[in-house]
Amino acid sequence: MQMKLIVALVPDDRTAHIIDAAREAGATGATVITSVRGEGLKPQKTFLGLELTSMRNVLLFLVAEPRARKILERIRDAGQFDIEPGAGVAFQIAIEDAVGLHTQLPSIIKELKEDA
Repeated sequence: MQMKLIVALVPDDRTAHIIDAAREAGATGATVITSVRGEGLKPQKTFLGLELTSMRNVLLFLVAEPRARKILERIRDAGQFDIEPGAGVAFQIAIEDAVGLHTQLPSIIKELKEDA
């Protein structure tokens, strides 16, 4: 089965909302890497050397390829990435091979057949 890895870089306060939206679109789970920091187009302001930016999270979704675009679009809409500057970014990467999915494959295949 062809898989995609969707990576979303989002503000901490939107993480739960974006995960819920991805699940509604067909994602079966997520891995969250918390408290990451990034730089955008404009450097962030500091106060006495402390950054005033909110923490961000990295969300990882390993999904079946036929669902990937729908999930990516749902993440974009839930996070308002195309509306608010600095709201987040998401992208997908093709996965050549993966192991450890044996327990999830029957339910993913069943859901894909139901969607067809």
